[in-house]
Amino acid sequence: MIPSIFQYEFMIRAFVVGLIVGVIAPVIGMFLIVKRYSLFADTLAHVSLLGIAIGLATGTQPIIAAAAFAVLGAVGIDRLQKRTKLFGESVLALFLSGSLALATVIIGLSQGFNVSLLNFLFGSITTVRTVDLYFISILGAVVLGVLLLLYKELFFISFDEEAAKVSGLPVGRIGLILVVLAAVTVSLSIRTVGVLLIGALMVIPGITAMQLKKSFRTTMIYAVFFSLLSVILGLFISFYLGLASGGSIVLIAMALFLLSLLTKAGSGGA
Repeated sequence: MIPSIFQYEFMIRAFVVGLIVGVIAPVIGMFLIVKRYSLFADTLAHVSLLGIAIGLATGTQPIIAAAAFAVLGAVGIDRLQKRTKLFGESVLALFLSGSLALATVIIGLSQGFNVSLLNFLFGSITTVRTVDLYFISILGAVVLGVLLLLYKELFFISFDEEAAKVSGLPVGRIGLILVVLAAVTVSLSIRTVGVLLIGALMVIPGITAMQLKKSFRTTMIYAVFFSLLSVILGLFISFYLGLASGGSIVLIAMALFLLSLLTKAGSGGA
């Protein structure tokens, strides 16, 4: 007998999108974590919020606007860091605060918060439409393909950028590709997780997997597993309890992280 949750088309679409995001987000997140760039995802999420606000205000597709602004923000952050002497955290804070401030002004001019905007902020399983499914599937396949193609290069520049330069790798170009992939991943995650919680899904499964102290590749596999588990359980909880999908998914991810800490502490004490 098919569970009632799969008798609704919008839930099937939500699960497909959730699985796509659940694979890509922690993979990108792992590279950002080892590069000590964990707050980058949160910054891009706030930049994408600006795109969503403009999209809702102008009547254009919010997800497309979010993706465009996230990519522009990623390129802008990358260029500003390379051409100024500002610390990375300062550049991220500049873009995060500026985007949030401008988005707030646009939201105010558009008669404030509404249901659609709240769905984008916190995630909503009911907002995944067929057009979103196609758009997210295509972009997700592109992101995954680029990750597989450039895995070794991305791994090298994330762990040791100076050594990568010495070896002759185009560090600047590969680094730009990484931040653009992160921007696209953020935009893909909005429907399921929401703008305010995207960074958590990209980072928490990765740091959970790191508690196992395995090789980078194995850790990435575990991160994807924890992410998918969080997405699946979170969507079930969201559907049956009527909760926001983003909050449910991230709470499961947090619970898995705490469980990994307790397990690690228990094994260490033994």
